[in-house]
Amino acid sequence: MSLVINPQNPTNPNFVGVVSGIDLRRPLDEQTIKAIDDGMNQYAVLVFRDQPLTQDEQIDFSIQFGPLDSGLRKATGAPTRFKYDQLIDIGNVAMDGSVADKDNKKLIGVLANQLWHSDSSFQDLPVKYSMLSAVVVPDEGGQTQWADLRAAWDDLPESTKRHIEKRTGWHSAFHSRILLGDKDYTPEQLSKFPPVERPLVFTHPGSGRKVLFPSVHISEVSGMSVPEGRLLVAELIEHATQAKYVYAHDWRPGDYVIWDNRATLHRGTRYDLSIRRDLRRTTTLERELMTATAES
Repeated sequence: MSLVINPQNPTNPNFVGVVSGIDLRRPLDEQTIKAIDDGMNQYAVLVFRDQPLTQDEQIDFSIQFGPLDSGLRKATGAPTRFKYDQLIDIGNVAMDGSVADKDNKKLIGVLANQLWHSDSSFQDLPVKYSMLSAVVVPDEGGQTQWADLRAAWDDLPESTKRHIEKRTGWHSAFHSRILLGDKDYTPEQLSKFPPVERPLVFTHPGSGRKVLFPSVHISEVSGMSVPEGRLLVAELIEHATQAKYVYAHDWRPGDYVIWDNRATLHRGTRYDLSIRRDLRRTTTLERELMTATAES
């Protein structure tokens, strides 16, 4: 394979690359896997065009980059229309294959995805990449936007850097959904994802760059009252999602996008929920940290 990565974003040439010279349906050799990992360390988001994948093909491709995680379904026990628990439904398709009606509970997840977040930051697991395969997309709306948290950190005022660098945020799986009025969770479900403490600033292990790490999942900030902490998180998200840090992707069927949850925030944009949208996500765990944890 002759893999080529070209910058996609002229205003930020180290954020978002477009990959050519590869067929994602074929097994990758170690050299190609390393080239993609290196590209992720530089660009944080990689776009592959014209790569329509079956469920089997998406699982086979994704697992080459680490163990796969099924996310919030581990707590909710929600049914899936897919063959694999590790395929996460990012669309509005009901179990019977029709477009979900407005009372379908799964649409809460569709709407929650329109808030700025990093996938599974609420899990006590080392999440790395997410990968999204576009099967059916609406003609209007339904973009996905990514924000570069490395550049956002670089541009913060020094006083703000000093204020937040030693602080942590408590990430809660259900915080964003409760904000949207979805409160119907049992104590057993809530207990499966207790809040997880993560730094507001850290050094990315692949690029060596510092990363600002706010998220709508954060319910509290260390050393601050709850209201004060939430206002700080809102301020940091507002900073990090300025247009100069954001790439917006217009989906086409067959698009496949990989992003690094440790270096970006993302969100979906609004679309007509009566129009079919079928995107399928896989999320990998960090192979190195998972191995180290298993050996310790």
